[in-house]
Amino acid sequence: MNQPPFGFDRNYIHEAATLLAHDDPFPGGAVVPPIYQTSLFTFANYAEMADTFAGRRRQPIYSRGDNPTVMEFEARVAALEGAEAARGFSSGMAAISSTVLAFVGSGERVVAVRNCYGDAYRLFERLFPRLGIKVDYVDGSDPDAVAAALPGAKLLYLESPTSMMFELQDIGHLTRLAKEQGVITTLDNSWATPIFQKPILHGVDLVLHSASKYLGGHSDTVAGVVAGSAAHIRHINEQTYSSLGGKLSPFEAWLLLRGMRTLPLRLPHHMKSGLTIAERLKAHQQVERINHPAWSNHPGKATLGGYAGLFSFEVTEDVDIPAFVDALKYFRIGVSWGGHESLVVPAKASLEQTPGLNSMARFGVSPRTIRFNVGLENVEDLWADVEQAFEKAKR
Repeated sequence: MNQPPFGFDRNYIHEAATLLAHDDPFPGGAVVPPIYQTSLFTFANYAEMADTFAGRRRQPIYSRGDNPTVMEFEARVAALEGAEAARGFSSGMAAISSTVLAFVGSGERVVAVRNCYGDAYRLFERLFPRLGIKVDYVDGSDPDAVAAALPGAKLLYLESPTSMMFELQDIGHLTRLAKEQGVITTLDNSWATPIFQKPILHGVDLVLHSASKYLGGHSDTVAGVVAGSAAHIRHINEQTYSSLGGKLSPFEAWLLLRGMRTLPLRLPHHMKSGLTIAERLKAHQQVERINHPAWSNHPGKATLGGYAGLFSFEVTEDVDIPAFVDALKYFRIGVSWGGHESLVVPAKASLEQTPGLNSMARFGVSPRTIRFNVGLENVEDLWADVEQAFEKAKR
């Protein structure tokens, strides 16, 4: 099979493999970090407490703030992203809301890419108007459209590629435009992960992840994280992190550390299988379009060092979508992605989450769109499953 070309930089994988697999000994000679399952930490004397509260020394105080297991996870993510610091959260949405609200207040404006993550869109549309925050949506693949929207904005919210449609942005170009206007840039890097894309190298201020996805990799953890400069992470800590309370638990941080050890091994497998399924779908007579960055000619493709196993496609009118979805055996029906299992989400059904907030129709997502998360199963078994589902779904 002739796979489409891409700029695959294996050095990212090599660097990540050593970073994630090698540890200095932990207390007692443990080869994995301990789980500090404690709500608080005590001090040896008055001076230690006073110096810690005054910021003259750093020591965990209470696990809604710092916790050693969580700090280990944060340090690994920061190193992977090439950031100075990171902060873990109880979910991707906790990371998104705490990050944006730390920098944007009443009377201010956010510029966001269209087809961003559905729950981010719901946050922007439902809560932000009540807080006096305005959000303008733009086609992030069009730098002129972004440039026109930036003057007067406080924050630019990017996601490359975007949810459901997998549209790319020229990250370096857009961050330069933002810096000219004094606008902070954030980018959701959950799809590519630091294995295949390093946004900070291209000027992004803050990188977000739903750590529930590829970072965890086992569909057993809900978590989020943001990485950036020490000053920006300190600002988030001071403005929103402790007050909103979306802290990451030590056990989930430990699960994430465990999952991340295999990230450099899992991502290439997801990529290879995903490209195989996508290329065969592209040639299928009942598929009209593939939404996958591998077949994009957009300049934003240059920042990708590889591809994840998540993409979408649009089927022809002669496919009964509910019958197709129900006929699948290995692709289970479910949200989220990035775990070992293959999943399917029909776009039309997902709209039911947001009655009255039909962002997909607003931003041109066809109701005949289907999203696949290609997992770690044998790719030939997955393709046989797809073929038999098409047969059963013919009108």
